[in-house]
Amino acid sequence: MDWAETLILLSPQLLLLFWALLVLGLDLLIEKAKDSLAYLALAGFAPALVAAIYLLAQGTDRSLLSGMVHVDAYSLYFTIIACLASGLVILASMEYMKARTRYRSEFYGLLLLATLAMSLMASSTNLIMIYLSIEFMSLTSYVLVGYFRDDPKSSEGGLKYFFFGAVTSSLMLYGMSLMYGATGTTDLAEIATNLAAMQAIMPPTRFLILPALLFMLVGFSFKMALVPFHQWSPDAYEGAPTPVATLLSVGPKAMGFAILLRVLLTAFPAFQFDWVAILMGISIVTMTLGNLTAMRQTNIKRMLAYSSIAQAGYILVGVVSIVPFTVGIHGVLLYLMAYLFTNAGAFVAVIAFSHVTNSDEIADYAGLVRRAPALAAMMVIFLMSLAGLPPTAGFVAKLFVFGAAVQAGYYYLAIIAVVNSVISVVYYFNVVRQMFFLPPPTEERLSLPRFPMAAAIICVVLVLIIGLYPQPLIDLVGQSVTLLAMVR
Repeated sequence: MDWAETLILLSPQLLLLFWALLVLGLDLLIEKAKDSLAYLALAGFAPALVAAIYLLAQGTDRSLLSGMVHVDAYSLYFTIIACLASGLVILASMEYMKARTRYRSEFYGLLLLATLAMSLMASSTNLIMIYLSIEFMSLTSYVLVGYFRDDPKSSEGGLKYFFFGAVTSSLMLYGMSLMYGATGTTDLAEIATNLAAMQAIMPPTRFLILPALLFMLVGFSFKMALVPFHQWSPDAYEGAPTPVATLLSVGPKAMGFAILLRVLLTAFPAFQFDWVAILMGISIVTMTLGNLTAMRQTNIKRMLAYSSIAQAGYILVGVVSIVPFTVGIHGVLLYLMAYLFTNAGAFVAVIAFSHVTNSDEIADYAGLVRRAPALAAMMVIFLMSLAGLPPTAGFVAKLFVFGAAVQAGYYYLAIIAVVNSVISVVYYFNVVRQMFFLPPPTEERLSLPRFPMAAAIICVVLVLIIGLYPQPLIDLVGQSVTLLAMVR
């Protein structure tokens, strides 16, 4: 493969890198360009998104950089998710960041670099590349969470996120080193081949490999905020700038699932019984703890943080329900796209509200329908989608994932997931109760910021389109699932 073809295949990542360096460089050269650079950063996602869609339409399936990176429909699907998530975050953050810090250009440059890291995470097919891309994502996230240095909550959230991430990354790297020691390779496909050969010669391979797999799952679980590696999430979400909390709730979480699926289905198909049992237990505990704890929250960012933990538990239901695997993995990919617009939309609505009220307390949403009826209506749609109610994207997503559990014969898992969804209605509709049935503190109408409202409208439209007509997304997901042949 020549360099020209390599550059074309890596064009989404190279465009993101170029645009990030351009934004940071212009910030150094032009002092008064900070506000204009927000538009430049937002425009930077368009060419990367177009390049990813073009490569997806071409049916690209190539391995690059000595097998470290694989550009296929699967990785391109997650690259599209990363670009959409970060684009919505920048659109929603323009007025929010302008009112709170003068270091805005660095913020947008870091968001572009975080998007690049997420794209690399989805494309990695080697343990070394997986570790480097996760650390790249983590380093940018640590800075973004603690971006408001003068805010004690932001500093606290950033420190907790950093220390917890350092520990889990060390454990993950230790697991990867054990895997390399056992198999003699860091390539995922070669790991599967060597493990199959080892099992034929040495049946007790399970006792050598399972500890390594468990340590690796620690690092992946941290990015997805799965129990018991979720403790950083509520404090980081509450302390971080709300646009950063928006990104953390959808971007790294989706990429964590991208890596999890690729690693498990490519490197460990022979150990499917073991990791299904482990992930099933994690799924039950995650969705249950997330929902029960969310019911007690009074801060809407902390409530959405625990809701995000519970949503990760639902998505994990699809991961373990891989028989029939087509339904399970289709459900996971569809859920992640639906969750992107649903959860991002909810956080964008929070950005719009907190920008004018400077409050994230649920009690302050009282009577919002009288002060900002459009925002209240959109918030209801997002909360309905998070709860999995029709006719929203969340309903379609949960139908696929829970249906996969039923078809796989995990009836008790599906029942637990449905019960948890019912529990979630309690705290989601507590916000609705505040907005529609309690008197407002004042009758003064809220003057909402333009860009967060524009981002919220985009999310509402897509949540309803996916809920009412999901077939195009289902077709895209079907095209993107290229790991099926690897499942045994």
